[in-house]
Amino acid sequence: MSILQSTFQLKQLPPLSLYIHIPWCIKKCPYCDFNSHSFKNAELPEAQYVDMLIIDLEQSLPLIWGRSIQSIFIGGGTPSLFSGEAINKLITSVRSRVNLSPYAEITIEVNPGTVERRYIADYAKAGVNRVSFGVQSFNDAHLKTLGRIHDSSQAVEAIKLAQQYFNNINLDIIYGLPNQTVAEALNDIETAIGFNPSHLSCYNLTIEPNTAFYKNVPKGIPDNDLCYIMQDALIDKLAANGYERYEISAYAKNKRYAQHNLNYWLFGDYLGIGAGAHSKLSFHDKIIRQARQKHPLNYMQAVLDNKHVIEDFIIPTKSLPFEFAMNAFRLIDGVEASLFVKYTGLSLNHILATLNMAQTKGFLDFKGDLLKPTPKGQDFLNDFLILFLEDTNDETNN
Repeated sequence: MSILQSTFQLKQLPPLSLYIHIPWCIKKCPYCDFNSHSFKNAELPEAQYVDMLIIDLEQSLPLIWGRSIQSIFIGGGTPSLFSGEAINKLITSVRSRVNLSPYAEITIEVNPGTVERRYIADYAKAGVNRVSFGVQSFNDAHLKTLGRIHDSSQAVEAIKLAQQYFNNINLDIIYGLPNQTVAEALNDIETAIGFNPSHLSCYNLTIEPNTAFYKNVPKGIPDNDLCYIMQDALIDKLAANGYERYEISAYAKNKRYAQHNLNYWLFGDYLGIGAGAHSKLSFHDKIIRQARQKHPLNYMQAVLDNKHVIEDFIIPTKSLPFEFAMNAFRLIDGVEASLFVKYTGLSLNHILATLNMAQTKGFLDFKGDLLKPTPKGQDFLNDFLILFLEDTNDETNN
């Protein structure tokens, strides 16, 4: 063990969030690499799964004793397949077992194709105060290509319904779609802006391994140059309508940032429960990562045997700079250098050479205590991050 590892010490723990994964979908989208499973004709084991989530949380409590949870994100899969009663039981059970901040942001992901009025109303009654819609596009042809189960009219209806109960709504939009034009990409954004959501997430379509698109790449995917033209047009359109780009893919109106995601980007902690969920948890002498069984049926059985955590390891000190950079440098305004010291337990000297190199290559502005990615650093984030990954192989950090 290196001197750095043996003397590791955090004087202050970062904020803590709770992620809850609901893994079922009506249909797996061809671009999706998340842990999701079609339940087909089988009955959705809603009640049993919620019970297992509660047991999972109870078994995790010793890891977070005394800490307050600042946000909850219920993701998937398609969480909106679950009834309001199930979500209410889940949130009530969380409240009774942990110290949940009275100001906590509580988000649920919603598929426009699964929205029911009673579900939306019950989510609000249960304490959910933010909904995130996986709209992706308002163009029916593109929605079909993406394998979505909803059409544009269903998306419009679902958003209008949610606005009756929530004033904090996010819309996910994907651009760079097969055969998509710049005008079509802008039309999606203009339609989204028309609903005046508090938050928009705009992602460039990427072909990920272990997806149907990876096995059979669709024709007509725009090249990088066209995607950059789309991105610049979207940024300008959003800025003109009062949306601040505060993260590479995230835009907020009136500073209504996604608090749960912001905690990730600021290298905060999160406890993940549910099938395939991941955790990052800090202690005064270590930072650990965990992962749970991916298949929902295997997960539920494993919870009963307390064997659902299939990965549980201490993050090596040499990996912390990359882990920090991978999150923090997605933020447009950057982060304070002191945050690295506070939440990794390492001296800034540990990455000073890498920061200077990043600045020399034009990826980073490093002035005073501020570490801010340049536009080049934002556009070529992977090249930027590789500098920190290479640093993990430096023998001085072993």
